[in-house]
Amino acid sequence: MTSSPSSGTSQAWSALGADASLLDRVAYGGPSGGLPARLPVMELARATVAVCSLAAAELGSARTGRPVPRVSVDDESVATAFLSDRLVRVDGRAWSAFAPLSRFWRAADGWVRTHANYPHHRARLLTALGLPGDAGEEAVDAVAEVIAGRTALEVEATVYAAGGLAVAARGPEEWAGGEQGVLIAAQPLLSTARIGDAPGRVPGDAPLPCSGLRVLDLTRVLAGPVATRTLALLGADVLRIDAPQLPESQEAHNDTGMGKRSTTVDLADASARRVFEELLDQADVVVTGYRPGALDRFGLTPEALAGRRPGLVIAQLSAWGSVGPWHERRGFDSLVQAATGIADLEGSPDSPGALPAQALDHGTGYLLAAGVLRALTEQHRTGGTRLVRLALARTAHWLLHDLAPAPGEDDGFDAGRWLTERDSPMGRLRHALPPVSYEGGPANWARPPGLWGTDAPVWGGT
Repeated sequence: MTSSPSSGTSQAWSALGADASLLDRVAYGGPSGGLPARLPVMELARATVAVCSLAAAELGSARTGRPVPRVSVDDESVATAFLSDRLVRVDGRAWSAFAPLSRFWRAADGWVRTHANYPHHRARLLTALGLPGDAGEEAVDAVAEVIAGRTALEVEATVYAAGGLAVAARGPEEWAGGEQGVLIAAQPLLSTARIGDAPGRVPGDAPLPCSGLRVLDLTRVLAGPVATRTLALLGADVLRIDAPQLPESQEAHNDTGMGKRSTTVDLADASARRVFEELLDQADVVVTGYRPGALDRFGLTPEALAGRRPGLVIAQLSAWGSVGPWHERRGFDSLVQAATGIADLEGSPDSPGALPAQALDHGTGYLLAAGVLRALTEQHRTGGTRLVRLALARTAHWLLHDLAPAPGEDDGFDAGRWLTERDSPMGRLRHALPPVSYEGGPANWARPPGLWGTDAPVWGGT
């Protein structure tokens, strides 16, 4: 292990508004060849896990009054965790994270990346392209033919107008010179703000940094669930809430549901909404991962939440940021990679490529957890309602422009050293161990994931 701080860790810790002197508590080691790429993906991974671990150690120290414990970041553990969605198994069975219509397509003048993992996104994509929304296996050939006859930007505009997901693959210079790229580059890696006065509500001494804290998890897919999975590891009572009409993949939940409970609540239904309001009245943290504005009609703007529940920590995650012409667009890691030029840089003359993991999702997830942990530390010290905001596109900018590869040992990577098995309601579950590590910290989640959406909408349930 070495205690020399990586530049990425220093940048992220500074963005969190934290005490730079604590960086000497972090040590790094382990084989670093698990995330090979042209871009400094391993540096992004180690930096985001490092600041998350250090923020957890700092919050624990604030609550106990003891010195901040030392943090260890093992590159092999980090890389394994960034691949967790690909390594999870139930009774030995793997799953594919991407559906057949979620891929790159050759357009008349370039490439288009689509995302159609969910049935409603698949149907919107097909309808936008003039195809039957319930088309079967023949849809792949039909989509390829339609896209091949149109420009990439035409496909992007048509599909997004129909509520689907498609982006034209751009080079990094093209994205950086466009309006959304310019605005994203001007934003901080993450923003933290005190948006209201309130007494400190984080209690004192506790066995884990987040013990006794309640987290409403209104996130989906990967980045947000990675963040709340980490808060669950650190002792929080995390309740994930989804709309019943937007089913989630159980296979994805097998990876990101560690330590949590999961329920469904229809916020448009009056009786269900009352249940949600009761949960909100007792929450300490609310994490949202929907596109900006999507939850506003339910009174879930930061301002409304701050007025209703002073002292709350509110964390918001989006794909494209909260400013600019793209800010209300839906998006996923793969689409952000394509739009920002990452896929271009990682590809070949024949086709765009991809990062070795959904690193924007995972990295932003650990940054999001770190932002919540730092907000809780500051709230413990001085009170206040706190707001944390992040965007996948801003993390992409960090990877493209600010990070540099850090030295490491590239030989001998073995993900198997950081995998474990346990019984779960779905069967025998193999999963990656958490990479967040500090002296005296938890080595694994207290509970495996359950069946998605089947828990009672109550705090402290079993």
